Amino acid sequence: MFSPFERMMAWRYLRARKAEGFVSVIATFSFLGIMLGVATLIIVMSVMNGFRAELVDRILGLNGHLNVYAQSGEIGNYMSLVDRLERIQGVESVRPMIEGQVLISVNGSATGALVRAMSREDFATKPIISDSIVQGELTSFKDQQVAIGIKLAQRLNLKIGDSMTLLAPKGKATPFGTVPRSRTYTIGVIFDVGMYEYNNGFIFMDLPSAQQFFQLKDAVNAIEVMAFSPEAATDVKDDMRIAVGSFANVYDWRDANSAFLNALSVERNVMFLILTLIIIVAAFNIISSMIMLVKDKGKDIAILRTMGATQKNILKVFVLTGASIGLAGTFFGAFLGITFAMNIETIRQFLESLTGTDLFADEIYFLSQLPAVLIWGDIIRVVLMALVLSIGATIYPAWRASRLDPVEALRYE
Repeated sequence: MFSPFERMMAWRYLRARKAEGFVSVIATFSFLGIMLGVATLIIVMSVMNGFRAELVDRILGLNGHLNVYAQSGEIGNYMSLVDRLERIQGVESVRPMIEGQVLISVNGSATGALVRAMSREDFATKPIISDSIVQGELTSFKDQQVAIGIKLAQRLNLKIGDSMTLLAPKGKATPFGTVPRSRTYTIGVIFDVGMYEYNNGFIFMDLPSAQQFFQLKDAVNAIEVMAFSPEAATDVKDDMRIAVGSFANVYDWRDANSAFLNALSVERNVMFLILTLIIIVAAFNIISSMIMLVKDKGKDIAILRTMGATQKNILKVFVLTGASIGLAGTFFGAFLGITFAMNIETIRQFLESLTGTDLFADEIYFLSQLPAVLIWGDIIRVVLMALVLSIGATIYPAWRASRLDPVEALRYE
């Protein structure tokens, strides 16, 4: 594509002499701009991908792919419905459960929480819970015991064996009015799922205890369904609606988290567009440096033309000169971005120890670790975009150089 003569001239122009130092400085800043733009874009996109993947994994691990909620607030004879749902093609598992809001009272302190209850066997089949226990054991999880998150335990100063009182939202009617229903439970398990919202505001208990507390005798108010994959939930949803009939509503994980997923998608796209501007600015620097180089090399271009170099040769020389800056910046930027993204949690911990500040507060970002997932398709798109912008930035200056009239260039020399 490029002849040895064209490569030699491009390399010569990249190695500016002392008198051409200012052109070299602009070219260096163009290289640094493209390198930092590509690296920043890869790092941010990887963090956004990791943030979404971690949150979705935790949300699906705790909430299921689909959920059935009774319109009346109670599903009686639920085992027959569980059998019907298990026979649907694409359904992996079905878990009856109870959900309800409660008020926690401990030593005069009160806070709200969400109770989620299912059988001990179903708890054991949810790895995100069974593998996240930091205190206690799920095998010794007994009646009248609850599992709470580590943040809730720290906030209320609770440990294994301590007691907490739960107040139900529906009270008990008496001749003297409605009296709140309450029951005292023992802390049997403390878990850490790595997500602040669940560690701070969720309580898990076994199904019989919850049926007694919420006065749902032999009934549940929700059924959790796991498909073979999150993407397969949409295909299963219509069959589930037919199976449950009109007495219950079916929601998949996209319905339950639509606002959250849309916000992540919009933020990801906006960050991509904003950070792309860094690469565009660097491309304009390439244009500036190439225009100055063409102006500075007017005499050399004229001499080359008189020696037999064609307009095409001159065009390719300056395209190769500018493209080399963009190619080098893109390569080093991709290497820097990939390396940074692969070690981002280690870098975060080092910066936090160095500055003494919390750079990634889990109560704000919902996660206890800074995630990053490298998607090679995104990296390839970033690299191709940077290369196209870099090469495109050289076309106009190279075209001006190729159109330079040798007579006019040498007239006043």
